[in-house]
Amino acid sequence: MKANDGMKAWLICGSAGLVLALAAPVVAQDKAAPVVLASHRIVYDLSLDQGAPSRDISSARGRIVIDFSGDACDGYALSFRQVTELGSEIGPRVIDARTTSFEDGTAKTYRFKTESSTAGAPAETVDGTAKKAAEGYEVTLRAPEAETHRETVPTMFPSEQMKALIAAARAGKTTLNARLYDGANTGKDVYETLSVIGRPVTGEPAEPALRRPELKDVKRWPVTMSYFKVGSEESTPAYTVSFDLYENGIGGSVKLDYGSFALRGTVTNLDLRPASDCAK
Repeated sequence: MKANDGMKAWLICGSAGLVLALAAPVVAQDKAAPVVLASHRIVYDLSLDQGAPSRDISSARGRIVIDFSGDACDGYALSFRQVTELGSEIGPRVIDARTTSFEDGTAKTYRFKTESSTAGAPAETVDGTAKKAAEGYEVTLRAPEAETHRETVPTMFPSEQMKALIAAARAGKTTLNARLYDGANTGKDVYETLSVIGRPVTGEPAEPALRRPELKDVKRWPVTMSYFKVGSEESTPAYTVSFDLYENGIGGSVKLDYGSFALRGTVTNLDLRPASDCAK
C-alpha cells in the first residue's frame, strides 16, 4: 500500500485518522449527549520515528494540512493535503496527496476525490461516491475508470467511525471493531479496523499548539487503531495509527506505523472555528 493512504484514512477523520467540531469556549461533552465533531484547520509536521525499525527509509520529513468543517445537520466537508519526502539509498522521493470529501450528516452518502503523485509523476486520481443501501453499500467511481462496485456487508464512513470511537471511549470501552470505507487506494478497498482505547490522559499535551484554554476541559484518550485490508491473507495490519483522541475529534501526538517504517506527526498549528447551531 502507499504511505499516504494510511495517513489519509486516519485523518479523515479523518484520522485521519486522524478530526473534529469545536465551540469557543469548549466544554466537556456530556456522556449521553450526541458526539459533536469540531470544525477546525490543523497542521502536522512529519518526521521519521527514530524509535521504530526502518527498512530502506533513512529520513523523512513533511507536512499534513487538514481543513474540516460541518455538523450533523449539513454534513461534514474535509480538505486534506499531505506532502512527504522519504530518503533512502536511491535518493529522496516526494509523495504529494490531496483529498476532498463530503459525508452527509446521516452517514448515508460519502463523496470523495483523491489526487496523488510520487516523484513528480502525473497524478493518479480516484473520484467517486459511496451510498449505503438496505444491505451494504454501492460505490460509483468516475475515476480512474467509470464503474460501479457493490458490497453487501455494512460498513462505516470516516466521520461516522470517528463518532463511534468517541462514544466508545466515553462509555469506558477499551476496544472498538468497525468496518471502514473511505475511498482509499483504488476506491474499492475496505478495512476492518480494531481500535484499542486507553485510560483518559491527564496533564498538558506535548504540543504547545494544543495547550490552549478552549481544550483544557476536553477529555482525551490514547488510541491505537489497526487497519486490516478486507480480502488480504495477511494476519498483520496494513498499518497502525496511534494518537491522542480528543472528545471533539481533534487528534494529537500521532504515530503512523507502516511496518517497514514509522512517522511521527506533531501538531504545529490549530485554528478553531465557532460551533454551529445544529442540535443533532
